[in-house]
Amino acid sequence: MPAVSSSSSRALNAILPLVASGQPYEAHQKARTFASRYSKSGQYDTAIDVLFQSARELLKASQQGSGTDLTLFLLEVYESKGEVVDDESRGRLTQLIALTGSSGSWRKTIIDRSISWSARHGDCPAGDRDLHHYVGELLYKDGAFDAAEPHFLASGKRDSARLLANMMVEWSAAGGAPGIFALRGTLPYLQNGNIVGARTFISQFIAQVTSSRPNLLSPLQTSPLPVTPTSEITHTTEPVLNFCQLAVLTCQRANGEKNKVMRESWVRLCGTYQSKGGVLATKEVRATLQEIATLYFAIPPPRTRPDNPFGAMLSSMMGGGMPGGGAPPRRMLSPAMSGPSAPGLD
Repeated sequence: MPAVSSSSSRALNAILPLVASGQPYEAHQKARTFASRYSKSGQYDTAIDVLFQSARELLKASQQGSGTDLTLFLLEVYESKGEVVDDESRGRLTQLIALTGSSGSWRKTIIDRSISWSARHGDCPAGDRDLHHYVGELLYKDGAFDAAEPHFLASGKRDSARLLANMMVEWSAAGGAPGIFALRGTLPYLQNGNIVGARTFISQFIAQVTSSRPNLLSPLQTSPLPVTPTSEITHTTEPVLNFCQLAVLTCQRANGEKNKVMRESWVRLCGTYQSKGGVLATKEVRATLQEIATLYFAIPPPRTRPDNPFGAMLSSMMGGGMPGGGAPPRRMLSPAMSGPSAPGLD
């Protein structure tokens, strides 16, 4: 039986033996009763300890329904207390998420509520970066690639970008052009102003995909081509992969409307690749590239902008407003935000 703190020992000594003796329903009810009493009297830390330890033992006993219910109650107490996101408060949730297992909808319910709490009580409006990373990695290991993807993107950490690249390479091996999967990582990071994430993602993606599929390397340039003293690109036979690498390098050197050379380079880059047709010429990707052009190069959008469901999805995922609420204010990055020391990145 786990060790208990003195303030919660009375409750836990009554609850945990019930779990061990095969009486999960009774343990669940007692945990709710004790925690409710403590919470109402303002003893939030005691309520949190009772709920966490009770939920953990119930989940270990494969009582997902009861364990999830107590975890959600724990999050309610977090809200009542105004619990901030730190290693301890996050660590309780990651333990419970791991114990919940992948069957049914229990884990997703806990994840969604945990992310919502962290968005309100942490530093990032899209949810705590470390929590997103943990969830993304967990889902990736379970093979739930589509569910892991938005968490890696919302995290924005270098490690998240690397894992997302590895996952996208694995995903592309099951069928589909690798360029499509490269876009799914590169454009959202750029759209969120995360140059470090975009650069880390595309570098890892290119290294992994060309290692597993050497036929993607261009016979005209089999070794990486230096572009700047610290940057290089790998020329491939897949135009979209080449575009993603060049797009990140161009955005990295942007300085709004002040750097006219890079503005013109961006326009030429998009025009050259979009003239070849394919995914880069689709309405959704065009609109997303236009948003990136405004963000990095202060290139104003067209007077009438087409609907952009892809961009709306990215905006919603990254904490932006939902479509239909009028034209959003134009976002532009200052030079400092696109450098390697952008805040919030590891």
